[in-house]
Amino acid sequence: MVVTDELINEYAEGAVLLTGMETAIVGITQEFGNGPRVLYSTEKILDILTNGGMVDYEEALEYFHYNILGGYFGEQNPIFLSDHLWD
Repeated sequence: MVVTDELINEYAEGAVLLTGMETAIVGITQEFGNGPRVLYSTEKILDILTNGGMVDYEEALEYFHYNILGGYFGEQNPIFLSDHLWD
């Protein structure tokens, strides 16, 4: 199933979305006491960053850590699956 804007609006209204990273969305998470948030695949984000050919894997990883993972985008900040750690 593809996670669409309609699904996100229905199940995670107000969740922060990362521009250009739509294909890296894995699903929507829920946690007691917090609003629903969008779960992203780190591996897919790194693929998106490197597929343009402008950066290599190490540069993409550094960009991800400082600009995406290290960012605070709001109360329903996205969360990230560390699936890039396994082959």
